[in-house]
Amino acid sequence: MTLVSLIADKGYDSDDFRSHLMQAEVDVVIPPSRARKAELAYDEDAYQLRYRIECFINKIKHYRRVATRYEKTAAAFFSMLCLAAAMIWLR
Repeated sequence: MTLVSLIADKGYDSDDFRSHLMQAEVDVVIPPSRARKAELAYDEDAYQLRYRIECFINKIKHYRRVATRYEKTAAAFFSMLCLAAAMIWLR
């Protein structure tokens, strides 16, 4: 059982990429592209989480300080991310 999953869109669907991830024991959650002749199975419930993450990143980017990354250190940037997340959560 793998502990790490990679959730990506159809643009990352290639055999080389999938085989590299499987060798690294990463659970691949990528829907098959339309060019594939055979359908590949993927966890649709896990893929739906990708939408929520993308929407949250979009909301965070509304805070200019985070979007332009005024903070120089990783710790200061992380605290601004936490502050922006708390502001979004309190809405």
